[in-house]
Amino acid sequence: MEGDCLSCMKYLMFVFNFFIFLGGACLLGIGVWVMVDPTGFREIVAANPLLITGAYILLAMGGLLFLLGFLGCCGAVRENKCLLLFFFLFILIIFLAELSAAILAFIFRENLTRESFTKELTKHYQGNNDTDVFSATWNSVMITFGCCGVNGPEDFRFASVFRLLTTGSDEVPEACCRREPQTRDGVLLSREECLLGRDLFVNKQGCYTVILNTFETYVYLAGALAIGVLAIELFAMIFAMCLFRGIQ
Repeated sequence: MEGDCLSCMKYLMFVFNFFIFLGGACLLGIGVWVMVDPTGFREIVAANPLLITGAYILLAMGGLLFLLGFLGCCGAVRENKCLLLFFFLFILIIFLAELSAAILAFIFRENLTRESFTKELTKHYQGNNDTDVFSATWNSVMITFGCCGVNGPEDFRFASVFRLLTTGSDEVPEACCRREPQTRDGVLLSREECLLGRDLFVNKQGCYTVILNTFETYVYLAGALAIGVLAIELFAMIFAMCLFRGIQ
């Protein structure tokens, strides 16, 4: 009976570690996507070290879970007490780190508000200056998503550096102009009319709303994935200790 129980725990341990392995692979994939995002959206928040650090932490956690899921599977199959103890301790550390990251993300969620993005845009945006990473990234985002500013074209009335560089002649930057098709290589409907702020030739919707609507599903999916990974890690630690104690 005891042997059957030990065998059952071993296979359950293997199953949970397999899911940790998959969860780590998913987190690793998300981290890599954030770091090589073709729209360069991550550069918009580059001025905030907390958000960039979060992306690196996600990448590191994914890599560690990927590795530890593999080690946990090996420890369960081989019934190796050293591997199981090593696995338990590292999963515990990762579990606590992820829990801390979730708490910090909740506490500092105001860094992703509409107001914070608007403040950064009006303070740092330099128009068509492609040598400035912040401005070039915003231009890429506005062209890719067919949007203008954070809230809309009116944001650029208060963009001090942009107004200074254009000497007030342009109401909006060229990246706000409507294109056909709406891609970087798309033809501008009318550059002159757009820069004068004519409604028919300017993308009126703000990028905050467009991006929020685009990624809302993915945010919930990422949240569900994180909760699932935490639950699996918790059960894996329990089974690791049970299996550790059961091995003679």
